[in-house]
Amino acid sequence: MIVRHLIVILLALVTAGCNPFSEAPSMMDEYVERVARVLDGEVSLSELPEIQRMPRRRDRRLDMPELELGMLDFLSLYGCQLQYVVGERNSVMGRVMDPLNRLRYELRFIQAARDCLPDIDREKLKKSVEQAIDSKLESLPVAVWNATWATEEIEALFTLSKGYFPVAAESNPVSDLSADVNRLNSTVQSLLEGQLDHSLDYLGEVHQRWQAEYRAGQLLNSARLLIARLDDATALIRSRLGDRPLCINGKPNSQSDIVQTMFFNVYIERIQPYLSDVRSARDDLIRPLATLSEMQAEVRSESFQAWSRQYLGTTGDNSLWQDLDRAMAEHTTSWQQLLGQCGLRPGA
Repeated sequence: MIVRHLIVILLALVTAGCNPFSEAPSMMDEYVERVARVLDGEVSLSELPEIQRMPRRRDRRLDMPELELGMLDFLSLYGCQLQYVVGERNSVMGRVMDPLNRLRYELRFIQAARDCLPDIDREKLKKSVEQAIDSKLESLPVAVWNATWATEEIEALFTLSKGYFPVAAESNPVSDLSADVNRLNSTVQSLLEGQLDHSLDYLGEVHQRWQAEYRAGQLLNSARLLIARLDDATALIRSRLGDRPLCINGKPNSQSDIVQTMFFNVYIERIQPYLSDVRSARDDLIRPLATLSEMQAEVRSESFQAWSRQYLGTTGDNSLWQDLDRAMAEHTTSWQQLLGQCGLRPGA
């Protein structure tokens, strides 16, 4: 029974390995080769455009302004909850907080300090606590940024080393990630607007998912692959359009029948569904991530701003996603022109 089970697994692996449509790179290469074959063209696979990695963590992480050490020591002696919060920050572990825990600390400090104010009789001390609150509120956007875009976990989400977005996935691979980012955007918006009574307990699970799933990076890889291979296939079609017509006097022939069959069996049945999946995942995941970046535009660095606009933004001359939309539109138009020569224009 065990041997039979192993044989079944091996056969499945061999079959998958022989199927060029099981993985995005082989599928798109195969598509270009088939377009060349049916149009009597020469196969030429262009180099994939380079993708810049997210700026390094040390360049993304912003310095958090600190209260003066004397002030912290002074507040730690005051008899309210604030003394415990300040004591946590002054501890050994408090000095090496990760960005998420630092954000939690900043929020606890503000709340504890506000709770202390009504019980403070000494005017000088009260003013000092108020100044501490104002300082923490002013630097809160920095803490929020560090807990989102300056984390180790988001690097894993955007890693380019985990291949391509899956072909023909059974369910939406980015549904949980999309829900996470949309919820995070709501929290970030509230914090930046001064509504601080939000639980951050769920963010630990969000970071775990970022570290375990690599979908954003896979989408970037797939976008650049699709741009290159769609442009390769478009060049083949345009070359044929400029060379000799596929059909004479608009009458279909044996070659146009072959071309049309390949168009429906490969482009319509294989390529278009993958294009749709990638664009849908872009809308579900990349767009909310772009929002997460844009709502923190006041604190992000220029290098991150440029990276964000290129790989998260969906408009603009330098946008990867704008380039994908362009490649798809030009490819569709080329097919319409080619098949239109034979009265076979799609959608006609």
